[in-house]
Amino acid sequence: MAQSAIVIKNVGFTYSAIAAHPALKDLNLTIEAGSFVGIVGHTGSGKSTLVSLIDGLTRPTSGTIQVGPVVVSANSSAKELAALRQHVGYVFQFPEQQLFAETVAEDIAFGPTNLGWSDDQIQQAVHDALDLVGLPQSMAQRSPFALSGGQMRRVAIAGVLAMRPAILILDEPTAGLDAASTNQLLANVAQLHAQGTTILLITHQMDQVAQYADQVVVMNQGHLVKAAPPQEIFADPDFLVANHLNLPAAVEINRQLRQVGVELPPTMKMADLADRLAARLGGQKNE
Repeated sequence: MAQSAIVIKNVGFTYSAIAAHPALKDLNLTIEAGSFVGIVGHTGSGKSTLVSLIDGLTRPTSGTIQVGPVVVSANSSAKELAALRQHVGYVFQFPEQQLFAETVAEDIAFGPTNLGWSDDQIQQAVHDALDLVGLPQSMAQRSPFALSGGQMRRVAIAGVLAMRPAILILDEPTAGLDAASTNQLLANVAQLHAQGTTILLITHQMDQVAQYADQVVVMNQGHLVKAAPPQEIFADPDFLVANHLNLPAAVEINRQLRQVGVELPPTMKMADLADRLAARLGGQKNE
């Protein structure tokens, strides 16, 4: 049986006692260690509230959240929430706006320094984090504000990775990036996943979910509507419409090709669809 990284039981959350509508309602979810989970839903569906609870930024109003060995509830202390955060790294949307140090190395070292690590441990953490996000070691002494937007974002992510979290939460990590920076960043995230990090990706980009996720969590109006593999989620157009989600581009193009009589094996990835279409066209030319 796979080990669970996160177990959420009967969780509800309300931002204030007088709020008319809870942000989360009776939510139950288990996320296996080492999985790559896409968290999707329309704006206000409860995605960010869910991950803020997983990161221990606040307590659930009801129910429990277990992250690794740590269990938190409405009565948990600040110390218990801090213990939970030792297992989780949270990369907020536009994290480069939180850069502040004079050099890349100093920015990345901020978290490990606050954890009380030794100088040797901190230097190794900075070195490893730069490698993980695909930045050269020569960049360590440069100002983070002299870098490109994509590089700045990778420095910000490196600052989270330097603390070596078992779980990494990414909130719209490619927002505002160009195509090249987006592809590079997602490739780095996929590498982290391959090395065993549990990834939670909040995104409106269904192509990213189709490409990388092995589980999709669909939120709608504070409810967990469905948690299933992407193949199951994207096989039901009516379900997607009801939950304000789009088809991945490869699925939509394949659907349109079938309507004009071009039958190709189903796929959620554009590269696979392009290969299959090229093979089909090549076969027709040789006939």
